[in-house]
Amino acid sequence: MRDLQLDWLRAFVAVVDAGSLAAAAPRVHRSPSAVSMQLLKLEEAAGRPVLLRGPRHLELTPTGAELLGYARRLLELHGDALAALHGPQLSGRVRLGVPDDYAASYLTPVLRSFAGRHAGVEIVLDCEQSTALIPRVQRGELDLALVSRDRPTRGTLLFEEPLVWVGAAQHEAWRREPLPVAVYEPGSLARRQALAALGAQRRAWRVVYNSSSLAGQIAAVESGIAVAVLTRCSVPPGLVVLGEKQGLPPLSTMEVAVLRSKASAHSAAVDALHEETVRTLRGLRRPL
Repeated sequence: MRDLQLDWLRAFVAVVDAGSLAAAAPRVHRSPSAVSMQLLKLEEAAGRPVLLRGPRHLELTPTGAELLGYARRLLELHGDALAALHGPQLSGRVRLGVPDDYAASYLTPVLRSFAGRHAGVEIVLDCEQSTALIPRVQRGELDLALVSRDRPTRGTLLFEEPLVWVGAAQHEAWRREPLPVAVYEPGSLARRQALAALGAQRRAWRVVYNSSSLAGQIAAVESGIAVAVLTRCSVPPGLVVLGEKQGLPPLSTMEVAVLRSKASAHSAAVDALHEETVRTLRGLRRPL
């Protein structure tokens, strides 16, 4: 039986969390081909595949699913050992903001990696729309926020997130005239883009549902009363992504950035979480 090397396990966990070899490579500071080789060595040691690699996605095998929990625990224990050997553990509190649609897709891998190395840091999380988070960071009420930025100089750019029209296939609300639309609160970038695109297309529309909640937007679409514009990462499996075939105009992307308050300038805990966010998410690309 061959030992399971930590580098192999680290590459395996990074690929699972990132969703692809290309996205995982920067997290472990290796090339995609080197990450692929580490996965191959892990599978040779395990004696069976841990991942099924398709053209657009990766899927855990039963062996991979069983191994993943052990891999996370081993890497966490290794981090604890290093912290014990190399001085006191980082501590403190970080007040973090993120919109609902980015929390599960993008914040989860950041926090999982961060917590494994800095268990002594308390994170206080607020989920709100970017339009609410940005002024809260500026006032110092939040230390960090993951936001859709409203101007090119706002924060540190991480990646671009597509906006898409969504509808419920069984209701086909996109066929109605005027087009029934569910929108976010006034000031929302997604709302602004949706209505501007319809205006440029000269498509007749009317707002039939208005909510700042992602869950509310999804409920409106699933019930068949409207179509909506969501970030691509937040579209649930039961909804259909719409486009030109359904007569809807193209939409641009959102620039996702991490924003930091001036008041947190001397916080080592905020430094560490900011660095982890940039390292994990910068340059991220998701398949459309």
